[in-house]
Amino acid sequence: MLIGAAVAILIGLLAGSFVYKQFQKATAVRPLSVDKVVVSAARLPVGTRLQTQHLRLIDWPSGGLPRGTFSRAEDCLNRALISPVLENEPILEENLAPREAGAGLPAAIPEGMRALSVRVDDVVAVAGFVTPATMVDVLVTGDAQGTGTRNTVTRTILENVRVMTAGQKVEQDKDGKPQTVSVVTLLVNPEQANKLTMASTEGKIHLALRNTIDTKEVNPPTVTRASLFNGASPSPPVRRRKNLDPAPKPQPPQAFVVELFQGDKRETHSFPNPQGN
Repeated sequence: MLIGAAVAILIGLLAGSFVYKQFQKATAVRPLSVDKVVVSAARLPVGTRLQTQHLRLIDWPSGGLPRGTFSRAEDCLNRALISPVLENEPILEENLAPREAGAGLPAAIPEGMRALSVRVDDVVAVAGFVTPATMVDVLVTGDAQGTGTRNTVTRTILENVRVMTAGQKVEQDKDGKPQTVSVVTLLVNPEQANKLTMASTEGKIHLALRNTIDTKEVNPPTVTRASLFNGASPSPPVRRRKNLDPAPKPQPPQAFVVELFQGDKRETHSFPNPQGN
C-alpha cells in the first residue's frame, strides 16, 4: 500500500512539473521585432520643406510597416510636402514632392494641373466655408449672346474642383470655423483654367460647396432668365447643317407666246415677260 501511494505521489509530481513548464512557455513574452520609421515631429502643412527639426525616428512593428515609409531622415530632407501630415504620422513617398520641385504651394501642384485664383466675396465663398481641401462646383451667370439684352443664363462650368488655398491659408481651421477671404485658389487642368478665366471676366461666378466624398458629375441643365421668371422651357439650340448644297439659281420667267393665224398660215411670236424686269 505504501509503495502504491509513493508511486501515485511521484506520478502527480511529474505531471504537475510538466504542466507548470508548459504554462511558463505559453505565457513567456517573446521579444517583438521592430524597425525604425521616419515620422513627423509636429503637425506640418502643405508645402513645408522638411528639415531635421520636422522629423524623428520611432520603432514600428516590422510586420505592419506602411508602404512607402522611410527608415532614414536623410532621405526626406529638403523635400516638400504635397499633403498635410499630423504629429507622429509616418512620412510616405506619396506625401513628398520631387527634390527639384522646390517648396511652398507650387510643389503641391500635381504634374499637368494648374492653380488658378479667383476673387470672391462672402456670398461667392459660401459664407466662408470654402476652405482648403474642400470640393466645389463653379457656376457662372452672364449674357449668353453678349448683346446687352439681359438674355442672361446660369450654367455649371466646372464640377468637383479642389480648393487649394483660401486667402493665403493652405489648411482648414482645426475647429472647422469659416474663413473670410477675398481670393480662393482652385486646382484645375489647363482647359478648366481657360473656362474659369473667361467666366470670371465675362460673367459673375459662384461656388457651390459639395461633400468631399460626392464625386459624381451631374452636368445640370442651363437655366435661362425666361425659364426662371416666366416658367418657359429653355429654347433648344439651333443646329446648323454642315456641307450645305449651294442654293439653286432662280429660273428666268417664261416668255409670252402668241400664235397668229392668217388664212391657212400659222405664226408664233414670243414676247418677254414683264415680271422679269
